[in-house]
Amino acid sequence: MSIPYGPILVVEDVPNILELLEVTLHFKGYPTVTARNGQEALEQIEKERPALVITDILMPKMDGFALVHRLRNDPKTNSIPIIFLSATYVTPEDKAFAMSLGAVRFLEKPVDTEDFLLTVAEVLTAGPSTMPKPLGEREFYKGYRERLEFKLRYKLNQIQRTERLLETLPEEQKPAFKALLKDARGHRDEIQSELNELYLLLEKYTNTA
Repeated sequence: MSIPYGPILVVEDVPNILELLEVTLHFKGYPTVTARNGQEALEQIEKERPALVITDILMPKMDGFALVHRLRNDPKTNSIPIIFLSATYVTPEDKAFAMSLGAVRFLEKPVDTEDFLLTVAEVLTAGPSTMPKPLGEREFYKGYRERLEFKLRYKLNQIQRTERLLETLPEEQKPAFKALLKDARGHRDEIQSELNELYLLLEKYTNTA
């Protein structure tokens, strides 16, 4: 299967998910390139313009929200269709913010392979679509901050619940919940890191406004 305007760029920091998406697309004949975060994605796009970008949201260095904001505000890339994938940002407010950035579709993880391939085919054959006007810097940072702060509150609550539960569980049930707690703390740290960077950006933006 040929794509007239370049490969599909898959942006995902979890290796097994990235491999699954890449193999699934290759199986249907789609040429693909990959990146593990938004910064790598921008470097790939500099080398070769993709026909479609499929991106996770929560990633290190540059996450999906920031990546799409950059692409939509660059005349060279603002017409590339984008599909968001996420297991973390799935509230109606998350999806509304994601679509306001200019994504054409939003899929939740775990990915349903048939639905994923159908969505990819629909987007690639749909032709140019009317994109919303890119968000201004202040509007983007405000919405971005709100989504991250909401996720951080949710993750902190999940950690507290798990810690309380571990105090009451019998020993044989603890390992699974300790693993869950470790993952939750890792996600908390990722979100906090993103927020810290965003606060610095907001401070610079406010000082220069």
